[in-house]
Amino acid sequence: MILADKITALRRQHGWSQEELAGQLGVSRQAVSKWESASAIPDLERILKMSQIFEVSTDYLLKEELEEAEVSVSSGEDPAECVRNVSLEEANEFIEKKKRMALSQALDVAAYILCPVPLIFLAGYAELDGARISEEAAAGLGCITLLLIVGIATVVAILNGSRMEKYEYLKKGNFRLQYGVEGIVRKSKEEMAGTYRTCAAAGTFLCIISAVPIFLMFCFWEDNDFAGVISVDILLLLVAVGVFLFIWAGEGWGACQILLQEGEFTPEEQARKPVFKIYWCVITAIYLGISFLTFEWHKTWIIWPCAGVLAGAVKTIERMWRRSRRKID
Repeated sequence: MILADKITALRRQHGWSQEELAGQLGVSRQAVSKWESASAIPDLERILKMSQIFEVSTDYLLKEELEEAEVSVSSGEDPAECVRNVSLEEANEFIEKKKRMALSQALDVAAYILCPVPLIFLAGYAELDGARISEEAAAGLGCITLLLIVGIATVVAILNGSRMEKYEYLKKGNFRLQYGVEGIVRKSKEEMAGTYRTCAAAGTFLCIISAVPIFLMFCFWEDNDFAGVISVDILLLLVAVGVFLFIWAGEGWGACQILLQEGEFTPEEQARKPVFKIYWCVITAIYLGISFLTFEWHKTWIIWPCAGVLAGAVKTIERMWRRSRRKID
Protein backbone atom coordinates (compact mmCIF):
# COMPACT_ATOMS: atom_id res chain seq x y z
CA MET A 1 0.00 0.00 0.00
CA ILE A 2 1.44 3.37 -0.99
CA LEU A 3 1.21 6.59 1.01
CA ALA A 4 -1.80 7.86 -0.98
CA ASP A 5 -3.78 4.71 -0.22
CA LYS A 6 -2.86 4.86 3.49
CA ILE A 7 -4.06 8.46 3.84
CA THR A 8 -7.37 7.55 2.18
CA ALA A 9 -7.85 4.42 4.31
CA LEU A 10 -7.00 6.15 7.59
CA ARG A 11 -9.25 9.14 6.84
CA ARG A 12 -12.18 6.84 6.12
CA GLN A 13 -11.51 4.77 9.26
CA HIS A 14 -11.87 7.95 11.30
CA GLY A 15 -15.02 8.93 9.38
CA TRP A 16 -13.57 12.24 8.16
CA SER A 17 -14.20 13.96 4.86
CA GLN A 18 -11.32 15.38 2.87
CA GLU A 19 -12.37 18.84 4.02
CA GLU A 20 -12.33 17.82 7.71
CA LEU A 21 -8.87 16.29 7.39
CA ALA A 22 -7.65 19.37 5.54
CA GLY A 23 -8.90 21.57 8.41
CA GLN A 24 -6.95 19.58 10.98
CA LEU A 25 -3.77 19.76 8.88
CA GLY A 26 -4.15 23.43 7.97
CA VAL A 27 -4.25 22.81 4.21
CA SER A 28 -6.89 23.06 1.48
CA ARG A 29 -9.25 20.22 0.55
CA GLN A 30 -7.62 20.21 -2.92
CA ALA A 31 -4.25 19.43 -1.31
CA VAL A 32 -5.69 16.37 0.45
CA SER A 33 -7.35 15.30 -2.81
CA LYS A 34 -4.00 15.49 -4.60
CA TRP A 35 -2.31 13.42 -1.88
CA GLU A 36 -4.96 10.73 -2.12
CA SER A 37 -4.80 10.61 -5.92
CA ALA A 38 -0.97 10.32 -5.72
CA SER A 39 -0.51 13.43 -7.85
CA ALA A 40 1.34 15.19 -5.00
CA ILE A 41 3.17 14.26 -1.80
CA PRO A 42 2.70 15.89 1.61
CA ASP A 43 5.76 17.51 3.15
CA LEU A 44 7.41 16.06 6.24
CA GLU A 45 5.63 18.51 8.57
CA ARG A 46 2.25 17.25 7.34
CA ILE A 47 3.44 13.63 7.59
CA LEU A 48 4.30 14.20 11.26
CA LYS A 49 0.94 15.89 11.89
CA MET A 50 -0.93 13.01 10.23
CA SER A 51 0.93 10.45 12.34
CA GLN A 52 -0.36 12.28 15.42
CA ILE A 53 -3.99 12.70 14.40
CA PHE A 54 -4.25 9.20 12.90
CA GLU A 55 -2.33 7.76 15.90
CA VAL A 56 0.08 5.79 13.73
CA SER A 57 3.84 5.95 13.41
CA THR A 58 5.59 7.87 10.67
CA ASP A 59 7.31 4.58 9.88
CA TYR A 60 3.93 3.06 9.05
CA LEU A 61 3.10 5.96 6.72
CA LEU A 62 6.45 5.96 4.96
CA LYS A 63 7.85 2.42 5.15
CA GLU A 64 6.68 1.58 1.61
CA GLU A 65 7.84 4.96 0.33
CA LEU A 66 11.15 5.70 2.00
CA GLU A 67 14.18 3.66 1.10
CA GLU A 68 17.37 5.07 2.54
CA ALA A 69 20.53 3.98 0.76
CA GLU A 70 23.95 4.17 2.31
CA VAL A 71 26.17 5.97 -0.17
CA SER A 72 29.89 6.07 0.45
CA VAL A 73 31.97 8.38 -1.72
CA SER A 74 35.69 7.94 -1.79
CA SER A 75 37.89 11.01 -2.00
CA GLY A 76 39.00 10.10 -5.50
CA GLU A 77 35.51 9.48 -6.91
CA ASP A 78 34.33 11.49 -9.89
CA PRO A 79 31.56 13.88 -8.70
CA ALA A 80 29.59 13.01 -11.85
CA GLU A 81 29.29 9.46 -10.52
CA CYS A 82 27.69 10.51 -7.20
CA VAL A 83 24.17 9.30 -6.51
CA ARG A 84 21.55 11.86 -7.47
CA ASN A 85 18.18 12.33 -5.78
CA VAL A 86 15.23 12.26 -8.18
CA SER A 87 12.20 14.34 -7.23
CA LEU A 88 8.57 13.63 -8.09
CA GLU A 89 8.64 16.44 -10.64
CA GLU A 90 11.71 14.98 -12.39
CA ALA A 91 10.25 11.47 -12.37
CA ASN A 92 6.91 12.61 -13.81
CA GLU A 93 8.67 14.72 -16.45
CA PHE A 94 10.78 11.72 -17.52
CA ILE A 95 7.77 9.40 -17.77
CA GLU A 96 5.68 11.95 -19.71
CA LYS A 97 8.50 12.70 -22.15
CA LYS A 98 9.03 9.00 -22.83
CA LYS A 99 5.30 8.55 -23.42
CA ARG A 100 5.18 11.53 -25.82
CA MET A 101 8.13 10.15 -27.78
CA ALA A 102 6.71 6.60 -27.92
CA LEU A 103 5.00 7.02 -31.30
CA SER A 104 8.08 8.57 -32.88
CA GLN A 105 10.35 5.85 -31.47
CA ALA A 106 8.03 3.06 -32.58
CA LEU A 107 7.69 4.42 -36.13
CA ASP A 108 11.46 4.88 -36.30
CA VAL A 109 12.24 1.25 -35.46
CA ALA A 110 9.45 0.01 -37.75
CA ALA A 111 11.00 2.06 -40.59
CA TYR A 112 14.33 0.27 -40.11
CA ILE A 113 12.56 -3.09 -40.38
CA LEU A 114 10.54 -2.06 -43.45
CA CYS A 115 13.38 -0.30 -45.34
CA PRO A 116 14.23 -3.35 -47.53
CA VAL A 117 10.57 -3.90 -48.56
CA PRO A 118 10.63 -1.61 -51.66
CA LEU A 119 13.94 -3.11 -52.80
CA ILE A 120 12.68 -6.68 -52.40
CA PHE A 121 9.41 -5.89 -54.16
CA LEU A 122 11.01 -4.06 -57.11
CA ALA A 123 13.68 -6.75 -57.53
CA GLY A 124 10.98 -9.45 -57.69
CA TYR A 125 8.72 -7.41 -59.97
CA ALA A 126 11.56 -6.74 -62.44
CA GLU A 127 11.93 -10.49 -63.02
CA LEU A 128 8.30 -10.91 -64.12
CA ASP A 129 7.50 -11.32 -67.79
CA GLY A 130 6.24 -8.01 -69.13
CA ALA A 131 7.68 -5.96 -66.30
CA ARG A 132 8.04 -2.30 -67.23
CA ILE A 133 11.30 -1.83 -65.38
CA SER A 134 14.72 -3.40 -65.85
CA GLU A 135 16.45 -5.33 -63.09
CA GLU A 136 19.18 -2.68 -62.91
CA ALA A 137 16.68 0.16 -62.57
CA ALA A 138 14.68 -1.80 -59.99
CA ALA A 139 17.83 -2.41 -57.93
CA GLY A 140 18.82 1.24 -58.20
CA LEU A 141 15.41 2.60 -57.18
CA GLY A 142 15.14 0.05 -54.39
CA CYS A 143 18.56 0.96 -52.96
CA ILE A 144 17.77 4.69 -53.17
CA THR A 145 14.50 4.14 -51.29
CA LEU A 146 16.23 1.97 -48.70
CA LEU A 147 18.94 4.57 -48.08
CA LEU A 148 16.39 7.40 -47.84
CA ILE A 149 14.33 5.50 -45.26
CA VAL A 150 17.43 4.58 -43.25
CA GLY A 151 18.72 8.16 -43.46
CA ILE A 152 15.45 9.70 -42.25
CA ALA A 153 15.06 7.08 -39.50
CA THR A 154 18.63 7.70 -38.33
CA VAL A 155 18.09 11.47 -38.15
CA VAL A 156 14.92 10.92 -36.12
CA ALA A 157 16.78 8.51 -33.82
CA ILE A 158 19.56 11.06 -33.25
CA LEU A 159 17.06 13.84 -32.51
CA ASN A 160 15.14 11.62 -30.09
CA GLY A 161 18.39 10.67 -28.38
CA SER A 162 19.43 14.31 -27.99
CA ARG A 163 16.10 15.12 -26.33
CA MET A 164 16.74 12.45 -23.70
CA GLU A 165 20.41 13.24 -23.00
CA LYS A 166 19.60 14.98 -19.71
CA TYR A 167 18.21 11.69 -18.39
CA GLU A 168 21.27 9.55 -19.16
CA TYR A 169 22.10 9.35 -15.45
CA LEU A 170 18.85 7.41 -14.94
CA LYS A 171 19.90 4.68 -17.36
CA LYS A 172 23.27 4.42 -15.59
CA GLY A 173 21.47 3.85 -12.28
CA ASN A 174 23.32 6.63 -10.43
CA PHE A 175 20.25 7.90 -8.60
CA ARG A 176 17.75 7.24 -5.84
CA LEU A 177 14.14 8.34 -5.59
CA GLN A 178 13.11 10.87 -3.00
CA TYR A 179 10.56 9.76 -0.41
CA GLY A 180 7.12 9.06 -1.81
CA VAL A 181 8.25 8.99 -5.43
CA GLU A 182 8.60 5.21 -5.68
CA GLY A 183 4.97 4.65 -4.70
CA ILE A 184 3.69 7.10 -7.30
CA VAL A 185 5.90 5.60 -10.01
CA ARG A 186 4.59 2.14 -9.14
CA LYS A 187 1.04 3.43 -9.39
CA SER A 188 1.79 4.90 -12.85
CA LYS A 189 3.26 1.56 -13.89
CA GLU A 190 0.13 -0.28 -12.72
CA GLU A 191 -2.07 2.12 -14.74
CA MET A 192 -0.07 1.32 -17.88
CA ALA A 193 0.06 -2.43 -17.21
CA GLY A 194 -3.15 -3.32 -19.08
CA THR A 195 -2.22 -1.51 -22.28
CA TYR A 196 1.36 -2.74 -22.16
CA ARG A 197 0.43 -6.39 -21.68
CA THR A 198 -2.20 -6.28 -24.43
CA CYS A 199 0.21 -4.70 -26.92
CA ALA A 200 3.04 -7.02 -25.88
CA ALA A 201 0.79 -10.05 -26.41
CA ALA A 202 -0.37 -8.75 -29.80
CA GLY A 203 3.19 -7.91 -30.82
CA THR A 204 4.41 -11.37 -29.80
CA PHE A 205 1.59 -13.02 -31.74
CA LEU A 206 2.39 -11.03 -34.91
CA CYS A 207 6.10 -11.86 -34.68
CA ILE A 208 5.32 -15.57 -34.22
CA ILE A 209 2.93 -15.77 -37.18
CA SER A 210 5.12 -13.57 -39.41
CA ALA A 211 6.61 -16.70 -40.99
CA VAL A 212 3.16 -18.04 -41.98
CA PRO A 213 3.20 -16.27 -45.42
CA ILE A 214 6.49 -18.03 -46.21
CA PHE A 215 5.00 -21.45 -45.40
CA LEU A 216 1.84 -20.68 -47.39
CA MET A 217 4.01 -19.77 -50.35
CA PHE A 218 5.85 -23.11 -50.09
CA CYS A 219 2.50 -24.94 -49.89
CA PHE A 220 0.63 -23.27 -52.77
CA TRP A 221 3.02 -21.19 -54.91
CA GLU A 222 6.34 -22.98 -54.64
CA ASP A 223 7.22 -22.32 -58.30
CA ASN A 224 6.15 -18.67 -58.21
CA ASP A 225 9.19 -16.53 -57.37
CA PHE A 226 7.15 -13.33 -57.12
CA ALA A 227 4.87 -14.98 -54.55
CA GLY A 228 8.02 -15.62 -52.52
CA VAL A 229 8.92 -11.94 -52.77
CA ILE A 230 5.46 -10.86 -51.59
CA SER A 231 5.55 -13.35 -48.71
CA VAL A 232 8.87 -11.91 -47.49
CA ASP A 233 7.46 -8.38 -47.65
CA ILE A 234 4.41 -9.48 -45.65
CA LEU A 235 6.72 -11.15 -43.12
CA LEU A 236 8.63 -7.89 -42.63
CA LEU A 237 5.38 -5.92 -42.37
CA LEU A 238 4.03 -8.23 -39.64
CA VAL A 239 7.29 -8.02 -37.71
CA ALA A 240 7.32 -4.22 -38.07
CA VAL A 241 3.77 -3.93 -36.72
CA GLY A 242 4.61 -6.28 -33.84
CA VAL A 243 7.73 -4.33 -32.91
CA PHE A 244 5.79 -1.06 -33.25
CA LEU A 245 3.29 -2.28 -30.65
CA PHE A 246 6.09 -3.36 -28.30
CA ILE A 247 7.77 0.03 -28.41
CA TRP A 248 4.68 2.23 -28.54
CA ALA A 249 3.23 0.65 -25.39
CA GLY A 250 6.59 -0.04 -23.77
CA GLU A 251 8.16 3.43 -23.62
CA GLY A 252 6.12 4.62 -20.64
CA TRP A 253 6.34 1.19 -18.99
CA GLY A 254 10.09 1.18 -19.59
CA ALA A 255 10.43 4.65 -18.05
CA CYS A 256 8.85 3.32 -14.85
CA GLN A 257 11.18 0.31 -14.89
CA ILE A 258 14.19 2.62 -15.27
CA LEU A 259 13.09 4.69 -12.28
CA LEU A 260 12.36 1.59 -10.20
CA GLN A 261 15.48 -0.21 -11.52
CA GLU A 262 13.48 -3.31 -12.34
CA GLY A 263 13.38 -5.79 -15.23
CA GLU A 264 16.11 -5.14 -17.78
CA PHE A 265 17.20 -2.02 -15.87
CA THR A 266 18.53 -3.75 -12.76
CA PRO A 267 22.29 -3.21 -12.23
CA GLU A 268 22.92 -6.83 -13.25
CA GLU A 269 21.02 -6.51 -16.55
CA GLN A 270 22.62 -3.14 -17.31
CA ALA A 271 26.03 -4.78 -17.13
CA ARG A 272 24.98 -7.21 -19.87
CA LYS A 273 23.76 -4.59 -22.34
CA PRO A 274 27.10 -3.83 -24.05
CA VAL A 275 27.50 -7.54 -24.88
CA PHE A 276 24.13 -7.70 -26.63
CA LYS A 277 24.57 -4.39 -28.44
CA ILE A 278 27.70 -5.88 -30.04
CA TYR A 279 25.88 -9.16 -30.71
CA TRP A 280 22.95 -7.60 -32.57
CA CYS A 281 25.21 -5.21 -34.52
CA VAL A 282 27.22 -8.22 -35.75
CA ILE A 283 24.04 -10.13 -36.67
CA THR A 284 22.68 -7.12 -38.59
CA ALA A 285 25.96 -6.68 -40.47
CA ILE A 286 25.98 -10.38 -41.43
CA TYR A 287 22.34 -10.22 -42.58
CA LEU A 288 22.82 -7.14 -44.74
CA GLY A 289 26.13 -8.38 -46.15
CA ILE A 290 24.75 -11.77 -47.22
CA SER A 291 21.48 -10.27 -48.49
CA PHE A 292 23.12 -7.61 -50.66
CA LEU A 293 25.66 -10.08 -52.04
CA THR A 294 23.09 -12.75 -52.96
CA PHE A 295 19.89 -10.67 -53.30
CA GLU A 296 18.08 -13.70 -51.90
CA TRP A 297 16.09 -11.75 -49.31
CA HIS A 298 13.39 -14.42 -49.34
CA LYS A 299 15.96 -16.82 -47.84
CA THR A 300 18.25 -14.66 -45.70
CA TRP A 301 15.40 -13.75 -43.29
CA ILE A 302 16.08 -17.08 -41.58
CA ILE A 303 19.05 -15.37 -39.87
CA TRP A 304 16.69 -13.53 -37.48
CA PRO A 305 14.88 -16.47 -35.83
CA CYS A 306 18.23 -18.29 -35.60
CA ALA A 307 19.82 -15.20 -34.02
CA GLY A 308 16.94 -14.95 -31.56
CA VAL A 309 17.44 -18.54 -30.39
CA LEU A 310 21.21 -18.07 -30.26
CA ALA A 311 20.74 -14.89 -28.19
CA GLY A 312 19.20 -17.01 -25.42
CA ALA A 313 22.24 -19.30 -25.46
CA VAL A 314 24.62 -16.31 -25.44
CA LYS A 315 22.76 -14.81 -22.46
CA THR A 316 22.97 -18.09 -20.53
CA ILE A 317 26.69 -18.50 -21.26
CA GLU A 318 27.35 -14.88 -20.29
CA ARG A 319 25.43 -15.30 -17.01
CA MET A 320 27.37 -18.49 -16.16
CA TRP A 321 30.64 -16.72 -16.94
CA ARG A 322 29.80 -13.82 -14.62
CA ARG A 323 28.86 -16.19 -11.81
CA SER A 324 32.14 -18.09 -12.20
CA ARG A 325 34.06 -14.80 -12.10
CA ARG A 326 32.30 -13.81 -8.85
CA LYS A 327 33.26 -17.14 -7.25
CA ILE A 328 36.88 -16.67 -8.30
CA ASP A 329 36.92 -13.10 -6.96
